[in-house]
Amino acid sequence: MSAPGGAAEDSAFVRTYTLTRGRTRPRHLLGLETVLDAGSGRPGPGQAEECEQILALCREHRRSVTELAGRLGRPVTAVKILISDLLDTNALVVPVTAPYAASGTDTDADARPSPQLLAALSAGLKRKWPDAVAFSQAG
Repeated sequence: MSAPGGAAEDSAFVRTYTLTRGRTRPRHLLGLETVLDAGSGRPGPGQAEECEQILALCREHRRSVTELAGRLGRPVTAVKILISDLLDTNALVVPVTAPYAASGTDTDADARPSPQLLAALSAGLKRKWPDAVAFSQAG
C-alpha cells in the first residue's frame, strides 16, 4: 500500500523526468543567483512549454535562476536544464555587466575586476575543488 500523496509525488517525478528528457544535469554551470535575459535566438523545436514561460518572464525583465524556478513551480535542477537548452540556442543570454562589456581597448582600472571580486572567486573555487592543483602565476 502506498503512502498518502504517493501517486501525486510519482506523477510530479515522471513529469520532471519527461520535462528534462531524462537528463539530470545542465550543460552550463549556473548558480542560483545567475541572472538571465532574453536573447535574439529562438528555442528549438519540441521544447517544453516551460521554455516559453521562461522566455516570457525574461522578456519582461532579467530574472535569476531561483526566481524562474519559483515562478514555474519546478525543481531548480530541471529549470537549469531548460535554461541550458535556451542558452544553447541564444534564446537566453547571461548579460555582461557594464565594466566587463568594455571594448578591449579601455585601459581604465575600473574596467578590470576588483581585487575583492578576484579574492571571492578564488575562495569559492578553493571551496568547490579543495584538491585542485595550484599553478604558479603566469608571467
